[in-house]
Amino acid sequence: MKSDGQGKAGFTPEQAKAAYHTMLLVRRFEEKVAQMYGLGLIGGYCHLYIGQEAIIAGVAAHYHDGDQMITGYRDHAHALACGVDPRRVLAELAGRRNGLSKGKGGSMHLFAPQLGFFGGHGIVGAQVSLGTGLAFAMQHQKKNGVVICFFGDGAANQGQVYECFNMAQLWRLPILYIIENNRYAMGTPVMRASAVTDFSRRGTAFDVPGARVDGMDVAAVHAATGAALAAIRAGGGPRILEMQTYRYRGHSMADPAKYRSAEEVQKMRETQDPIDQLRDWLLQGGHISESELRAIETGVRARISEAAEYAAHQPEPDAAELMTDVLA
Repeated sequence: MKSDGQGKAGFTPEQAKAAYHTMLLVRRFEEKVAQMYGLGLIGGYCHLYIGQEAIIAGVAAHYHDGDQMITGYRDHAHALACGVDPRRVLAELAGRRNGLSKGKGGSMHLFAPQLGFFGGHGIVGAQVSLGTGLAFAMQHQKKNGVVICFFGDGAANQGQVYECFNMAQLWRLPILYIIENNRYAMGTPVMRASAVTDFSRRGTAFDVPGARVDGMDVAAVHAATGAALAAIRAGGGPRILEMQTYRYRGHSMADPAKYRSAEEVQKMRETQDPIDQLRDWLLQGGHISESELRAIETGVRARISEAAEYAAHQPEPDAAELMTDVLA
């Protein structure tokens, strides 16, 4: 990131500080989740977002009241960015009664419709169909918001995705499709699974405009998202953004990630870490002091520790809850 007064692509120091806080919150939250999982306090499937924080921070900066967000099962960061209390998220991961989904959904099924967050979905690509439906409903009800739908490079090969692109453009739906391309899907490099690895072109057959973005640079994400959402809000129909990113951990907590080398991961951490890049830009440009950075770190860590303490001491759901909230 260059260190001029305005920042990269018009990214102001104030926006950068807000993004830094969001990214650090997500990073420390996911590190705490990994720790709790290792201690047996969290079970089941669990997918961490470590390394991809610039995407959600850059996108969430443009999230307005009335907008809606939907994603796949790597969803903790998205819930936090929508304003969900970290205590409720950790309680859900720990299977506790006061969790976001009453302790019955777990890591993959976070849900907060009151904040416009519609999940958290465990079926690969399902959120694309559901998100397109949300956009159709939004248009039908003459609401002014936009749906932001996240999915990965693996889900991008699902057939339902292209049916959705077609319908979204045909009806000019207010939806932004964000493809979080972390290069390996569930464990297969994109070049082995995709004939076209430029995912920004996936909407070409349906005339859906797309752009490729450096997903490790929060300023680039912020600028691209702002432009795409402005076009959608103006009635321009759907847009696609491919965010090129990299997750440091395996696909899930059960994945040893032997399909890539430790050297590759370390190189990404050392040269392209989104939090380190932003911190360096803020410091080098004189936009923040070391003491301010320490204060942000201290505040975030205290908030996460308090959330973990809260989650660990909440009761589990009553046995009578087993058959409630079930659609039959």
